[in-house]
Parts: sequence; C-alpha cells; structure tokens
Amino acid sequence: MRAVVQRVTSGRVLVDDEVTGRINKGLVILLGIADDDTEKDMVYMAEKIINLRVFEDNDEKMNLSLLDVEGSLLVVSQFTLYGDCRRGNRPSFTKAARSEVAEELYNSFVNYIRNKYNINVETGRFQTTMMVEINNYGPVTILLDSRKEF
Repeated sequence: MRAVVQRVTSGRVLVDDEVTGRINKGLVILLGIADDDTEKDMVYMAEKIINLRVFEDNDEKMNLSLLDVEGSLLVVSQFTLYGDCRRGNRPSFTKAARSEVAEELYNSFVNYIRNKYNINVETGRFQTTMMVEINNYGPVTILLDSRKEF
C-alpha cells in the first residue's frame, strides 16, 4: 500500500461538480493499493498516518500528529501510485490491485480509522474521475509505502 500524505489547511473532492468530501486542517491522503496488499498493510498504513508527526508544536518543530491537533482526513483512492514508468513512457499499472480488491481495502482503511479514532474522515468516490483541491501547508508532502520500498 502506498500513500502520498499532504498536510493541508483545507482540501476537497468534487465528482461532477458535487462535493463528496471536504476538510479543513488535516491531511489529504492519496491512497494506492497493490495487487498483493493485505489487512496487515492496511493497518500499518492507517496507524503510520494517524501517528505521523507532521504538525508544528509551539517551537515550530514538526512534533505533533493528526490526533494532537484534532485534524481531519480526506482519503482519495489513487491507483496511479502503482504506475511503473521504468520501461517506456506509458505507465504500466500491473502492480495496482483490481478495482474490487482495491475498493474493499480502501473501505477497510477508512472504516478502521473511523472506528478506532474520534476524527473526521472524508472521502472521494471510488473509481470515478475526481477533481481534488489541496491547499498544502508548508508545503509538507510525505511518501509512505507499507513494504518500506521508499
């Protein structure tokens, strides 16, 4: 499982001009799911993101987590995180999970966080064309991989 984590002042997702998710201070998560990801990968990624210390404390050090600042999450499915461009110029998506498998793990990720933590979790709409608006603060962008490949 891969994620692009962005610290934001606000973010929202639109599908056909309809807002499907909106947050203020928090994290926008672009979440990619591989064909061999499991619940273990999902739990690792959820816990890592929730506890990631990317918000500044009173000394302006990135020392606080989403829980510490009472922020929100906006989670957007992003299969293109598994695009492989090493050969040629057209990405190959053979490592990305099939849509039915990816949707199940995506929903598990969202529900795991909603059920375990008392934070607002908003989403895009799975397998649709979305317009994602991100007001990245810092900017702070972190790349995560459950297999620690980078």
